[in-house]
Amino acid sequence: MQRGRDKTEHDVFSAHRDSHFTLVVMTEGYVRFILDFEETILEAGTTLLIMPGVVHQIADFKEPAGWVIEFDPAAIDEDLQYNLSRYFSRSKSFNDTSVYFQQVKTLLTLMESVQKQPNNHKALCNLLNAALELLIAGEETTLIESNRQISRPLTITRSFENLLSRHYAEWKKPAKFAQALAVSVAHLNDTIKEMTGNTVSDHIQQRSILEAKRLLFFTQLSVKEVGYKAGYDEPVYFGKLFKKVSGMTPLQFRQKFRD
Repeated sequence: MQRGRDKTEHDVFSAHRDSHFTLVVMTEGYVRFILDFEETILEAGTTLLIMPGVVHQIADFKEPAGWVIEFDPAAIDEDLQYNLSRYFSRSKSFNDTSVYFQQVKTLLTLMESVQKQPNNHKALCNLLNAALELLIAGEETTLIESNRQISRPLTITRSFENLLSRHYAEWKKPAKFAQALAVSVAHLNDTIKEMTGNTVSDHIQQRSILEAKRLLFFTQLSVKEVGYKAGYDEPVYFGKLFKKVSGMTPLQFRQKFRD
């Protein structure tokens, strides 16, 4: 696959995490990823955004072609980061014949040429931002054409998820999120349940335990220390919650995925 920007090389077949974004645009073949300990298949005609901090590795592949664009968060603004995470944090199909995607391919191809030139940082950033904006515009157009206009419940859900990604460790009560979003707790819970199938508390717990899994895998911290960093001061409660969410104890998880 073709790279949009060079980064420090690492073993992509071993579990690792990065401080940068990785956008994968597949035009041929397939790649089987393990993302945060779960399998994701990326086939021809799909895109995937790997967020900073996500534990990932390539488990298998067959004749892949397309682009892999690695870029620092500082290269794009927060609104663009948020929209990318909303639309492309899971494998997403694209219409290869759409005007938007044809323009995206033109920009990605141009990035390859510019990458070979000296003093190319500003030009690469401009091309990257333009390509990402076009990807998002294409996805939003698809939503509109399928009569799935952005509604108030979807807006609340997106805002909640954005807050959750930043405050999961310290905001453990739905009331904190409701206050930040200027809605009642009942309305927030009803909206999130309707849009995602899970309650606000479910999302808080799942996001917190995901971070705990990452720490158990990558660090030598004790279970107590991991629980504290995930926002839980009581080790016994943290252990019970971890097992409830993941189906195993923290030590069992560490032994299964790392030892």
